Amino acid sequence: MPAATRPPACWLVKTEPETYSIDDLARDRRTWWEGVRNYQARNLMRDSMRVGDEVIVYHSNADPPAAVGLARVSRPAVADATALDPRSASFDPTASAARPIWMCVELEFVERFARAVPLAEIRATAGLERLPLLQKGQRLSVQPVGGREFAVLVRLGRAGGKTPAARARKVRSG
Repeated sequence: MPAATRPPACWLVKTEPETYSIDDLARDRRTWWEGVRNYQARNLMRDSMRVGDEVIVYHSNADPPAAVGLARVSRPAVADATALDPRSASFDPTASAARPIWMCVELEFVERFARAVPLAEIRATAGLERLPLLQKGQRLSVQPVGGREFAVLVRLGRAGGKTPAARARKVRSG
């Protein structure tokens, strides 16, 4: 299927909330997902992410790490300007305007989940076993997510305070 007519793909992007959180994205409405310095993640943004693709925003290095909301790819990959800025922590002296090396996509805010879905719950949820986030050694900041896994994560995030344990208690208590 040509890229222009394929259905939207699903992704997970990691961010440290102290650096850029879902609240920052909600405030800004759109941002370039810049500063990614892993070739495989760069290739996914450059070659596979398309406008309209849905994205889970995941807070890593948080207590606890958790899926916290949704974004959407709003512009295709372009050269990451932070790689060319010597004042940026993401500066790469080997990059140039003619040979940019690093790429980024623009993400737009869609929603903050009613509740953060912590990593421990993601690990314990049936249907998420194949999620790249859970695979040993998987540290990519940009990861593809299957449509079924994406739907499960969104359902969990939109469930409000109703964790699976709380729902089970309510069912038992009538």
